[in-house]
Amino acid sequence: MNYTERFKVRPGSSVKLEEIDPGFTNPRESRKLSTEQIKHDTKRLRELQVLLYADGRRSLLLCLQGMDTAGKDGTITHILGAMNPQGCNVVAFKKPSAEELRHNFLWRIRRAVPGPGEVTIFNRSQYEDVLIARVHNLVSPDTWSGRYDQINTFESSLINGNTHILKFFLYISKREQLRRFKDRLDNPSKQWKIREADYEERPFWDEYTAAYEDALSRCSSDHAPWFIIPSNHKWFRNLAVARIVVEHMEALKLKFPLPAVDLENIRKEYHSAKALGQ
Repeated sequence: MNYTERFKVRPGSSVKLEEIDPGFTNPRESRKLSTEQIKHDTKRLRELQVLLYADGRRSLLLCLQGMDTAGKDGTITHILGAMNPQGCNVVAFKKPSAEELRHNFLWRIRRAVPGPGEVTIFNRSQYEDVLIARVHNLVSPDTWSGRYDQINTFESSLINGNTHILKFFLYISKREQLRRFKDRLDNPSKQWKIREADYEERPFWDEYTAAYEDALSRCSSDHAPWFIIPSNHKWFRNLAVARIVVEHMEALKLKFPLPAVDLENIRKEYHSAKALGQ
C-alpha cells in the first residue's frame, strides 16, 4: 500500500468524515505483522533525518491535529524516538498568552517553524484558530472564515523557503475516545493527563467534526497536504504516519553534501602526524 496516496486529502475535494472508517487498517497488516515494518521505518527515519540535517538546505514541518486522546503525544514519541534529538524540535500550541493575543494568530506559529536542516513537529498548530476559535465563538464568523486563505498563504511562503509540510489529522471515533478516557481514569500512570476540559469538549463533537471537515477540504494542497489517519488502532496510526514521512523524505532524494575541505591534504596531515607519533 502506498500510504501517501491512500490517506492524502485531494486538493479541492470535499471531506466527509462520516464516510471514513477510523478503525481502518491495512488488510495485509496486523499489529504483529507490522512490527518489522515499523522497525524498518524507525531505522529509515533516523537515516533520512541525518541526511536532511547534513544537507542543510531544506526543513520539514509535521503538523498533528486530532480530537482529545487521538494520540498526538504517542505519535510524537514514535516519530521523534527514531530521530537524533539534534535538529529535531516539538512545539505544543495551547491557549494563547496575553502577548500572543496582541498579534495576528500566525505570529506565534511563524516563530516556531523549523530552520534549515531541522525537523519540527507541531502538537496542534495554526489550525487551532479555525477549530476551537470557531467552535467556541472566540472570534466572529467573518474572522475565522478569513483565516483559511491566510493559512494557505502562510504555508505557501514556507514552501517557497524550502520547508516541506505534512499535516496529519489523527481520526478516532467518539466511542474510542470514551474508551480512552476510561483507560486514563483506570490507569494511575495516565491519570495526570486528565483535564476537565477534555470531558467538557465532548458535547461539541459534531461542531468540531464540521470544523475539521472545512479545514481539511480548504487547506490541503499538493505541497502542503493533509492526511486523514485512521487512529482507533494505535499501532496502525504509528505505522501509517511513519510510512508517509518516510515516503515523502525518500522522494526528496537527499544526499550528503560534498566535503568542504581538501580530503587529500587532510589525509597527508594525518599520515604525517601518525608517522611522527603525534
